[in-house]
Amino acid sequence: MENTKKDLSKTVSIVALTVVIGIMIVAAFVTDEASVQMSFWALVPPIIAIVLALITKEVYSSLFIGIVAGALLYSGYSFEGTVNHVVNDGIVAVLSDSYNVGILVFLVILGIMVSLMNRAGGSAAFGEWASSHIKTRVGAQLATVLLGILIFIDDYFNCLTVGSVMRPVTDKHNVSRAKLAYLIDSTAAPICIIAPISSWAAAVSGFVPGDESGIALFVSTIPYNFYAILTIVMMIALSVSGVDFGPMAVHEKNAILKNDLFTTPERPYADADEKKAGTKGKVIDLVIPVVSLVVCCVIGMIYTGGFFSGETFINAFANSDASVGLVIGSFFGLFITLILYLCRKVLSFKECMECVPEGFKSMVAPILILTFAWSLKAMTDSLGAREFVAELVYEKAQGMMGLLPAIIFLIAVFLSFSTGTSWGTFGILIPIVVSVFEGNDYTMMIISMSACMAGAVCGDHCSPISDTTIMSSAGAQCNHLNHVSTQIPYALSCAFVSFLCYLIAGFAKNPFIPLLVGTFMLVGLAFILKNNNKQTEE
Repeated sequence: MENTKKDLSKTVSIVALTVVIGIMIVAAFVTDEASVQMSFWALVPPIIAIVLALITKEVYSSLFIGIVAGALLYSGYSFEGTVNHVVNDGIVAVLSDSYNVGILVFLVILGIMVSLMNRAGGSAAFGEWASSHIKTRVGAQLATVLLGILIFIDDYFNCLTVGSVMRPVTDKHNVSRAKLAYLIDSTAAPICIIAPISSWAAAVSGFVPGDESGIALFVSTIPYNFYAILTIVMMIALSVSGVDFGPMAVHEKNAILKNDLFTTPERPYADADEKKAGTKGKVIDLVIPVVSLVVCCVIGMIYTGGFFSGETFINAFANSDASVGLVIGSFFGLFITLILYLCRKVLSFKECMECVPEGFKSMVAPILILTFAWSLKAMTDSLGAREFVAELVYEKAQGMMGLLPAIIFLIAVFLSFSTGTSWGTFGILIPIVVSVFEGNDYTMMIISMSACMAGAVCGDHCSPISDTTIMSSAGAQCNHLNHVSTQIPYALSCAFVSFLCYLIAGFAKNPFIPLLVGTFMLVGLAFILKNNNKQTEE
């Protein structure tokens, strides 16, 4: 049986690679360097990478093949041009970008802090404390959701912090790593995109052109951000009802009945929390580092926005550099953690320093995936994907104003899924939306902006090359493609309901009626699934 599965996997992989090669050969004959630019071909490389990743279950090679495909199209199939574009304009360029480097440094510092907390026994102590207060699987899942909602500053920070804090708790209650990754991912971007004080609010406000107030517009879009709000509703409904569907149901069943948190043979970090755990650790050895990290990151972000130079708190957040702010905050959070452990004598200085390479090693996989994902985005940018989508939206914007929010939602989903970036999608679509509606219909402009933001988050959720999806896998210490395959049915269900909500909102121009309809549909779905499970068991 095992050999049959392996043979089938090899066959499917060979067929998939053959199809990719065929597509590239066709492209070589029917296109030239000029016709590839700002056309649908600009979206072919990420589509190839995503499809290969989902079929072959191997993310590194799939991303690299997508990068090479983009470079081939860009260079007109020149060998030298392809190599130069992959290396110089791709990998080297993204690793030379100060924002990207800041995110990588932030990841490394968080990895070191997680390693320190594990070695000191803080994570284990918190897990024991939480087990005495959180006595059910439902409670463990709801506690994860609540913590994710409370940490609304930044999605990267949310993913890794919630994962490191709640992983011991969910493990004790046999919540699968795939389910934990879903809960983390669904309380990262969806919370940040409806939180006025977050790095996402700052990014969105920065994309608003002209004299419009970016923060004011962002606040106005919150009630219409149906995907973000309904994702939270769906998480709570599924957690309370105790039902799951699709591949997630298999993972949860294995976790409950077989005590298998991973389901598949790939078990990243399976023994990481068990190595050299300290016995002197207490709950404060986790709480103080996490709280100091939150506080220091907030201070770091408003510092980069000019708060200490006279700017208001809101403006400082709007103008902040999230990458630099998170590095500054995490550095001071790490410093406080080291001082705490040394003063309490739960770790020696030598043990603390041993955690530095351990933390770095734990982040190698997400760093590699992020580097390839950023490089793939650089390929799509060089092929003019932004301009192609912008022109497409402009062409379709006329004569269908009532349907436009729903159409923008679908376009944003596709663009974010293909490129793996929510912020890039904002940058393309929000200026277009503002220019179409500015001075004509303010309410429709708000609804359409919300549709753009919601669609970007939805596509980001579904995409295996999304940085937030990658961070959620790292935070939950879950196999990346397991997280993607189990989350997609949930994200698509919520996306379908959100699409219907935008259809209603485009004509009703009111957020409450669509939200009521969407909430009723998702709660009804959970109720139906629970009844079906009861009937099956009987």
